[in-house]
Amino acid sequence: MIKDRTTQLIYQTIYCTLGVVACVASLGIFDNINLIRWDFYVHFTNISNYFCLCIMFAALVQTIKKQEDSYVTAVPMLKFIGMLGILLTFFVFNLLLAGAEGRDPQANWRIGSILAHVILPILYTADWFLFYERKQCKWYYPIASAAFPLTYAVFLLIHAVIRKFDTSILIPSTTTPLIYPYFFVNLETQGVSGVLMWVGILAVAFIVVGYLFYGLDRLGKKGARH
Repeated sequence: MIKDRTTQLIYQTIYCTLGVVACVASLGIFDNINLIRWDFYVHFTNISNYFCLCIMFAALVQTIKKQEDSYVTAVPMLKFIGMLGILLTFFVFNLLLAGAEGRDPQANWRIGSILAHVILPILYTADWFLFYERKQCKWYYPIASAAFPLTYAVFLLIHAVIRKFDTSILIPSTTTPLIYPYFFVNLETQGVSGVLMWVGILAVAFIVVGYLFYGLDRLGKKGARH
């Protein structure tokens, strides 16, 4: 683990800079500067990246304020939850969505897609290993992390209710309904039981992976305290 303040500042600044670029890209500005995409708020990719960017900004502010070399300690539970969320983005996209039928392969190579689905998830996870002190993760962090996918599912349900379950409104340049941005939350194709099953799988995955990282944290060498 790295306690050097300068190294932390450089790393966090790079992440925040790339994160801002990814957020701007999620609005579609790089595709058409005159046409801002208004559907950005429904995608878990964007939500997880926005969340992690806020956490990293908090860490950057903390690092700027401190005068000595020490571990990063900013919002550790939210840092942990964000890591699981952005890793979900990484794995679901690269294993399930990137090669999905009907998706333009060229879209995977756009700067926003590469940043949000690959580079930022890797950098954010590496940040936890590099700059946070080991054996500080609490046993309940993995359980608390399940709130992320559950909250997202509730958000999509409320969004669908507000739009009266209208599937005629599509995500721009796709045939995907705005209220169902991913196949596993589509009530029409998956049914209520299918959606609940997927949400349950995601929640359990968060907990299981969370305890995997918890185990790695407990095995890590404990650094000296200041």
